Amino acid sequence: MASRTSWVSVIEKAKSRDPSTELDLWRKHSIYRVPACIKDLNPKAYKPQVVSFGPHHHGAAELAGMEEHKHRALIHLLRRSKKPLDDFATGVEEIAESLQGSYQGLADRWTNDVEAFLRVMILDGCFMLEILRLNVGLLRDYAPDDPIFSNHGMLHMVPYIKRDMLIVENQLPLLVLERLLSVETGKPANPDQINRLVLKLCSTEAPAPSPGIGLALHPLDLYRRSLLQGPSGHPSTDLNSRRRSSESGPGGIVRSAIELYEAGVRFRISKSSSLQDIRFQHGVLSLPPVVVDDATEYAYLNLMAFERLHVGAGSEITSYVFFMDNIIDSAKDVALLHSKGIIQNALGSDKAVANLFNSLSKDVTLDPDSALETVRRRVNAYCQKSWNLWRANLIHTYFRSPWAFLSLAAAIFLLALAVAQTVYSILPYYQSQDVAPPLSPPPVVAAPPLAFSTLRGI
Repeated sequence: MASRTSWVSVIEKAKSRDPSTELDLWRKHSIYRVPACIKDLNPKAYKPQVVSFGPHHHGAAELAGMEEHKHRALIHLLRRSKKPLDDFATGVEEIAESLQGSYQGLADRWTNDVEAFLRVMILDGCFMLEILRLNVGLLRDYAPDDPIFSNHGMLHMVPYIKRDMLIVENQLPLLVLERLLSVETGKPANPDQINRLVLKLCSTEAPAPSPGIGLALHPLDLYRRSLLQGPSGHPSTDLNSRRRSSESGPGGIVRSAIELYEAGVRFRISKSSSLQDIRFQHGVLSLPPVVVDDATEYAYLNLMAFERLHVGAGSEITSYVFFMDNIIDSAKDVALLHSKGIIQNALGSDKAVANLFNSLSKDVTLDPDSALETVRRRVNAYCQKSWNLWRANLIHTYFRSPWAFLSLAAAIFLLALAVAQTVYSILPYYQSQDVAPPLSPPPVVAAPPLAFSTLRGI
């Protein structure tokens, strides 16, 4: 009875709270714990390998070795800035509530012990700053044989650190870096500079973030933005165009790249590297170039998890992965896209790339209002046209093997030969009908003989 009374009082107390406080709570979250329904498909993809950022994986036994390197990074930064640690602690403490609100599912140990939480924020923030500076060659005060902050560490350790920086549960708010830089320099930090510094490590191919977009939530959010950054005025963002297209043709699953190619669809590289820059016009499907390597699977899985967990993030990455899964069924599809420069295969095997995209979209829910629905419907409508279906069937039946092609060519040749023979047989007859018979000369009429009496009178 006592336990029931306690539970009832808790619910009644919660009921009396202002509903706006609950709304503010959800709006603060940007770093999430991945639920089992997502994580169980590939648990390793959502787990850091060498370093923890933030509280969710702090203290894990397999990551403990990096803690001493975090302390060394803090000491180097303090020496360089000539500022006491207390200044940094005070600066970060001012935003402690906002930082705590960023983490969904934050354990009680971090909400009850604010000092411990701030210690993690400062250590991890300074370590990330030093890694970012190492990447652009700004560090000169570490030993040449430092296991992390050296050329050796840049080659062998930083790739793993970069991967861990893109794990959805392992994010650190960039607000921490902004506050640390402000204390270090004594002036407000430039959000655009922080974005550029982070993006140079996370994605060497991505264009520089547009100025004035504001500080990103965390490295994963910034990386996602960079993948979607492209030319303005993209047709897929036109809601009216999307609505007209959805009314003009069938949707559903898009055929594989080989089948589309046989139906007359041609592939071309898009004008930008934005994953939103996918167009279909006049039988040409334009796709952005993408590098597929060992880190691709983990990056896309965490990007899609972030889209599923963060309300308002959008679903552009998920839609892109789903679209690529549709057009890639086998190694032949990958080979075709590779020959067009669309897929840059760093895995070595076309089959491995096909398996990668086929596995990424398992249990993925597609947004029916996705911008790619426009492209999907246009492609399907094009393939449903009678002429394109006839051509696809012709190619599929007679051009899949050289023997089938030779048989078709021989049949056409024999048919042409028979037609020619028939023409040559009939032609003389029609020529004889067309020529008129020659004109006969007029008959010669003899003059009547002169009478003898007439001659005598001459």
